[in-house]
Amino acid sequence: MTLREHESRSSFLTSQIEGARGLIENIGSAALLAFRTLRTALTQRFDRKAYVQQLDAMGVQSMNIALATAVFVAIVMTLQFGAFAERYGAKLALPRTIGIAEARELAPALTSLVVGCRISAGMAAELGSMAVTEQIDAIRALGADPIRRLVVPRVIAAMTVMPLIAIFAFAVGMVAASGISHVSFGITPTDFANAALRSVTLTDFLHGLAKTPVFGALIGLVGCHFGMRTRGGTEGVGRSTTQTVVAAAITVLVADAVLTQILFVSTE
Repeated sequence: MTLREHESRSSFLTSQIEGARGLIENIGSAALLAFRTLRTALTQRFDRKAYVQQLDAMGVQSMNIALATAVFVAIVMTLQFGAFAERYGAKLALPRTIGIAEARELAPALTSLVVGCRISAGMAAELGSMAVTEQIDAIRALGADPIRRLVVPRVIAAMTVMPLIAIFAFAVGMVAASGISHVSFGITPTDFANAALRSVTLTDFLHGLAKTPVFGALIGLVGCHFGMRTRGGTEGVGRSTTQTVVAAAITVLVADAVLTQILFVSTE
């Protein structure tokens, strides 16, 4: 092995070790933030005005992207599965499959993934800007708790809006699927609705909806965690925002896998 190859391998190992250490530090710091947030939410009054502002920023301003995602995902899923079902003469299986998929996974999880990345990135950018301009330090200097003032309203707002967004996404997605089924496969909206209602149970819908507050809490914690740890000026804000999007997406996917195992697989 040449000296250059040895240095290259050593550099690779060092970068992997540094990456693993950074991951462990982030997980530990995020877990501590989650504990402090829960304790503060249960023992202190949070800023209601900030909560209402975050509801608008996360819910109302995210509705367009949520509904657009729901429409086009429903259309693509319907076209893909509809072509397969029509080939085998099972067109009426299409609304049943789409209904269950929307209730269990597409509306709660995929919408949370897309909207969550937007929400968490916005939190990280906002709190990161406050961190690099020392506004968070100023809050501490005045004797106020930044967890109560900044983190708790955002996390609770995220937990509030995600179920509402999922409900709208489910309704819009089913309407879009019904429309494209009628145009492409000749399934009338009445037949589509009847077949879907016979297959989708209230348990399917509620179990899918039950995942969304968990996604909201995780999205809020990830955004606040990276935002409040931002250092290095505007460049640091950009870096934190990028890290937040990646971390939020992975967190939602991992949580979705775990919750699906608990809510659907283990109970059937």
